[in-house]
Amino acid sequence: MDYHSVSLFLSLVDINSALPLRLPPAAIPMDLRVDQHHHQQQLSMSPSAAQASAAQASAAQAREQQLQQELLSLKQKQQIQRQHLIAEFQRQHEQLNRQHEAQLQEHVKHQQELLALKHQQELLEHQRKMEKHRLEQELEKHQREQKLLLLKNKERGQESAVASTEVKMRLQEFVLNKKKALAQRSLNHGGKTQHTSLDQSSPPQTGMGTYNHPVLGIYNARDDFPLRKTGTKHTHTLLCVDALQSPSIHMLRGQHRPLGRTQSAPLPQQNAQAQALQQLVVQQQHQQFLEKHKQQFQQLHINKVEEERWGGGGRGGNMHVFVLMSWVLPAGLVYDSLMQKHQCMCGNTHSHPEHAGRIQSIWSRLQETGLRGQCECIRGRKATLEELQTVHSEAHVLLYGTNPLRQKLDCSVTPMLVRLPCGGVGVDSDTIWNEVHSSTAVRLAVGSVVELVFKVATGELKNGFAVVRPPGHHAEESTPMGFCYFNSVAIAARLLQQRLNVCKILIVDWDVHHGNGTQQAFYDDPNVLYLSLHRYDDGNFFPGSGAPDEVGSGPGVGFNVNMAFTGGLDPPMGDAEYLAAFRSVVMPIANEFSPDVVLVSSGFDAVEGHPPPLGGYTLTSKCFGYLTRQLMTLAEGRVVLALEGGHDLMAICDASEACVSALLGNQLDPLPQTLLEQRPNQNAVCSIEKVIETHSEYQAQFPI
Repeated sequence: MDYHSVSLFLSLVDINSALPLRLPPAAIPMDLRVDQHHHQQQLSMSPSAAQASAAQASAAQAREQQLQQELLSLKQKQQIQRQHLIAEFQRQHEQLNRQHEAQLQEHVKHQQELLALKHQQELLEHQRKMEKHRLEQELEKHQREQKLLLLKNKERGQESAVASTEVKMRLQEFVLNKKKALAQRSLNHGGKTQHTSLDQSSPPQTGMGTYNHPVLGIYNARDDFPLRKTGTKHTHTLLCVDALQSPSIHMLRGQHRPLGRTQSAPLPQQNAQAQALQQLVVQQQHQQFLEKHKQQFQQLHINKVEEERWGGGGRGGNMHVFVLMSWVLPAGLVYDSLMQKHQCMCGNTHSHPEHAGRIQSIWSRLQETGLRGQCECIRGRKATLEELQTVHSEAHVLLYGTNPLRQKLDCSVTPMLVRLPCGGVGVDSDTIWNEVHSSTAVRLAVGSVVELVFKVATGELKNGFAVVRPPGHHAEESTPMGFCYFNSVAIAARLLQQRLNVCKILIVDWDVHHGNGTQQAFYDDPNVLYLSLHRYDDGNFFPGSGAPDEVGSGPGVGFNVNMAFTGGLDPPMGDAEYLAAFRSVVMPIANEFSPDVVLVSSGFDAVEGHPPPLGGYTLTSKCFGYLTRQLMTLAEGRVVLALEGGHDLMAICDASEACVSALLGNQLDPLPQTLLEQRPNQNAVCSIEKVIETHSEYQAQFPI
């Protein structure tokens, strides 16, 4: 109720009802017209009538005054009543305001309690998911260990069976040869015969049938040869090797043909004492043989265990053990089709070089060639926000690593997107953004690289290749650019330092564009050597960074090496130039650094087939296979390649095939001899000399 309501209420009050008297209306209307006749009658009235008329007039005037006073009194009462109503209204209004404030505070408190409860539930759910993921990883790791153990046992069992068969065959040849020698001796000297200790399995010579021996050197499973396994399964292989090297076996390799049992002469008889002595000598020799090779196997096993502890001993000490482990451990591949959903909302892939067909084509090529079947395919995962923040800022991670709903709820997160000519949106004219799928794809790319790198670093895999997109080496701390949002290789390297305490990490970037984001992340870190081969052209090629004199800062000076090719495309760089750079700069520095793990930002846009704005160089795909093979000599073969750039589908498929073949240890197509003897062009020679001259100041680190 307000002031207008009170006025309306008062206007409805009937003032006439409060008056004490009500004047009746005149029954007959008065005629006020005065004429001369009426005036004369009044003049003719008597004085008494005049006095009565005057009395009535005074009474009427008094009555009128009384009515005016009553009306004034009534107005005063109305004013007082109005003030009371206004005061009551204000009191009720204040009371309602207080009730509303109390209800509002109670509602806010209830909402806060609900929000806290929801946050606690989300935290518990996240902890449950993390625990579930950890248990799944442990289970998967246990299954892989069991699988590897079964594979090793199976291989050892097969080797043991083969070794046991060969030992049986060789010892059977030895026994037959011994019988032949004794038979020849009996023919020469004559005399009575008896079975010796080496012929205890021979039946007595009677007229009951014949037993023909198999041809020498061929083992027949149907022959009843009474030899049984006497050593452990690990000693049979060594036993087989020594049996092949024994003089008796060499004597059996002659061209003579042994006699059958029915054709041999009776063996000479010996007394019981000589027979027992001969048995004792044979048993002692056999026991010494087993003990000797058992010790050799135990020493080999100890060396193998020590070699498996990478970082805990000198490298190159037991290379035969490392070769054995490299043969047992598989190469790894990681890929997820969800990364294909990161594409422009315009739907036209022809106008965007970085599109989903890149990884789809590479994965199909690896399937068609059978390389995928030779590798162990691991499952990728989304990187956590905490993992992304090891290299990138919190605002950058929230902006590009979370879904659009969370961005709308958080007012501090404001996407900086532009409208592209194709009709879609992006952070610049090249780097597209899909509000629905891009955040998932970029986090999946990072998590897949991290998962593969950790499996290689911990010895579960020999090496690996990550078929991921979008790329990452251009992404800086708070800036996406060049198709890149999060720097996958840099994040993996940083997590290796934080979680596994890996001391020295080598990052090789052979994408034709300089990895400005990776350089920025480790510019002052002496434990990460960043080595990039790229087209520079005096800063006139994207992204414009990567000059030879960018060598690091603070404690990281000398640990940032830019093999920057200058001179444009006259002529373009090719296999000879990159091989010369590897031979003169990359491998000498890498060998001196002696890394524990090698990560490769493996862009293939330097392969022939890319137009000048995207590359323009003329390397062959097989050259990248040989570059990979050279890097595998570092860090005991712990090398992981992560796909970066490369937009010609045929070129990147051929290069990926060559690199995976090299990681598997397959035979590579040989490079032409003319290429190996070819001198690099003059622009490349000048570029290489510039890098060597720049880093000659840091000979304490890398004596090139």
